[in-house]
Amino acid sequence: MLSPHFDERPAGTVPELLVIHGISLPPGEFGGDGIEQLFTGRLQFDAHPYFRQLRDLKVSAHFLIRRDGALQQFVSTRRRAWHAGVSRFRGREACNDFSLGVELEGADEVPYAAPQYQQLAALSYALMQAYPAITVERTVGHSDIAPGRKTDPGPAFDWARFRAALASAAAGGLTRRP
Repeated sequence: MLSPHFDERPAGTVPELLVIHGISLPPGEFGGDGIEQLFTGRLQFDAHPYFRQLRDLKVSAHFLIRRDGALQQFVSTRRRAWHAGVSRFRGREACNDFSLGVELEGADEVPYAAPQYQQLAALSYALMQAYPAITVERTVGHSDIAPGRKTDPGPAFDWARFRAALASAAAGGLTRRP
């Protein structure tokens, strides 16, 4: 299901940055439909005490990668998903304008699953092929563009493992498009 939480990018703006996030709803619990419900504006706020604080939140991401590696798309890469919030990359503010957001089902302190790294690498490689301005150096965590405000994907995210998987995807010549 697509998210209603998006809008148009500023005229002439294309994705130049890939932002990796981590999310679980409720926090630390995996496999439920809370994330999809949040991104599609259908979260039942009385279903869990934690959800009440999300009542006024309108967020989305372009993609979600579940623990088993399943990939869901919520917003077209041509549109601006509402994933980064107040953010800055190399002095440029409003990262939603020029970025793509990928959420990994997880938590800061919980190791991410092998299928997630494989899917993230394949997706990232495809996005880099579609949008050449996105490079390894322009692939960051939410914490990198919103320091002090966000911590995800957290210390459990293994950047070296991700980069190795990305290099492997590139060497394999994957050409799958997002």
